[in-house]
Amino acid sequence: MGGVYIFENFNFELIYRERDNSTPLVVMMCGVAGSGKTTFSQQLEKEGFVRLSIDEEIWATHGRYGIDFPMEKIEEYKIRAESKLRDLLIQLIQDKQQVVIDFSFWNRERRDQYKQLIERSGGKWKLVYLKLHPDDLRERLKIRNKRVDANAFPITEEILTAYLEGFEVPEGEGEIVMEN
Repeated sequence: MGGVYIFENFNFELIYRERDNSTPLVVMMCGVAGSGKTTFSQQLEKEGFVRLSIDEEIWATHGRYGIDFPMEKIEEYKIRAESKLRDLLIQLIQDKQQVVIDFSFWNRERRDQYKQLIERSGGKWKLVYLKLHPDDLRERLKIRNKRVDANAFPITEEILTAYLEGFEVPEGEGEIVMEN
């Protein structure tokens, strides 16, 4: 299962045509772990978007989860990484850069906070929700869990179940829904 297959029918022009040099576009990725947010974000990155990733920030700063740092530190590191990336986001918008935020944005309150932050900073946003059936997520995570890189945070069945139960599906938020 290659990552690109999900997006082969997606019309990226829906996003690219929104780019603007005076009002930078910030694409907010939304989806459960394993839904393809990073693969989608990397496609935008190839088109000149700056990609922000909490997982990659933690990897660069602290190393591998459970190997280079104790698992108990992950929440603290996530908070620090997000704070740093939020500051960078504001700077990138002010510098008129197009950005893709490779976060899960699993709850509406956080999505709304970022939308307001983006607008206050002089940007505009697009919310892209990657919707996959839980069985498809499980298959993708089996493959992903074998990798060892910044974007392969191990997801057990218990963690996936908690993510699925806690995930607030965007509805009426101006989202672009990509279903597989």
